[in-house]
Amino acid sequence: MKKYTFLGRSDGIRFCIQGVDVFAYKWQSLGECDIVLDPLDKKPYSFSFYKIKTETKEIVFLAGKFRDDRVYGGTIKMNDELRIENLLDLTKTIAADIFDGLTYPWEALTKISDFILKLGSTLSEDEYEKKADDIWVSKKATVAPTAYLHGPLIICEGAEIRHCAFIRGSAIVGRGSVIGNSTELKNCIIFDNAQVPHYNYIGDSILGYKAHLGAGAITSNLKSDRSIVTIPVEEGKLYTELKKFGAIVGDNVEVGCNSVLNPGTVLGRNTTVYPLSMVRGTVAANSIYKKQGEIADKI
Repeated sequence: MKKYTFLGRSDGIRFCIQGVDVFAYKWQSLGECDIVLDPLDKKPYSFSFYKIKTETKEIVFLAGKFRDDRVYGGTIKMNDELRIENLLDLTKTIAADIFDGLTYPWEALTKISDFILKLGSTLSEDEYEKKADDIWVSKKATVAPTAYLHGPLIICEGAEIRHCAFIRGSAIVGRGSVIGNSTELKNCIIFDNAQVPHYNYIGDSILGYKAHLGAGAITSNLKSDRSIVTIPVEEGKLYTELKKFGAIVGDNVEVGCNSVLNPGTVLGRNTTVYPLSMVRGTVAANSIYKKQGEIADKI
């Protein structure tokens, strides 16, 4: 049973969360609910998740009715460990500007295609060869003749695209990174010096600086029921509003062979994941993920 912070009851006219009267804005249902306990008699009730957008921020909250029909609410606090600056070094990607004004890295996933088209049009013709209307490849990158490239796509200096790599589009491949044999990319940002060298699938995901996925490790980017991807946090669930979201792999993360990163997985910086792991949710920075429920701190 998740725990939420109850902020009070309302008569349906005024109710403030984070200093904002939520009744002054249109509520957007997130299509999800959760069971919460009445703070008085501890009986369970089903509450729904909603979101409002103000001029300066978004607020996600729970709302529903207990036995006395008075509305209660609970908010989900910001999770600092999931913020962009605590997972990714933005000096290590050509795509740094895509994160401007965002809080969490997955918020950039829906912007990748348009960002590539805008950035690509500014790239120097002396440094990049335009392979098609929406494909830019550094003249210092190595691309195997058997690799498949589909735009929008940017491949940066020193990147290596190996035999039979399959890039489906909406991808940014960073400086010095490796995209290996039979590896598939789709709607992703690969930071500088990251490596997915053998039989990997990276979809709707972001790989940080020097991140490495062992042979056969993949990001699973769609839940079996096609519902919105959520990230479990201490206070409940963090709603991403995305149906397709693979993983955020922080800087210097090592993922062992044949591991599966389930939808919405977030791996903190310098974390190691054992081979054959099935990872779900968040793993803190500087951890060793052995299996679900067995995570050790790096010494």
